[in-house]
Amino acid sequence: MSPRASSTISETWPWPDSMDALAAAPDYHERLLENDRVRVLHTRIPAGAIVPLHTHRFPGVAYILSWSEFIRRDHHGNVLVDSRQIGSPPRIPAVQWLDALPPHTVENVGVSEISILIVELKEALTTI
Repeated sequence: MSPRASSTISETWPWPDSMDALAAAPDYHERLLENDRVRVLHTRIPAGAIVPLHTHRFPGVAYILSWSEFIRRDHHGNVLVDSRQIGSPPRIPAVQWLDALPPHTVENVGVSEISILIVELKEALTTI
């Protein structure tokens, strides 16, 4: 059995803390829990809203409570994801993996609120 050591996932994250979702877009992100290993956020984006430029430093699991079509753009305004182009919407509730996200905006272009619980993983277990 190999011993395990804990290491921070985002030791080389290049963006400032001011870009973090809670700092840069607090009207859309609520911290439900945080400790040294995880952070749990509730993200809510009303229909027609555009979430300001922000980041998600840590990867994690997204539990989608409600869905709407959306467009995610990078810090230059380039479209990264247009949900209308990627097939059928997920069956709600749904669970998805999220990688860490560099600066981006999210525009809810649908008719419903987007509501997602995100469990961000601040540490990764690695084998020595």
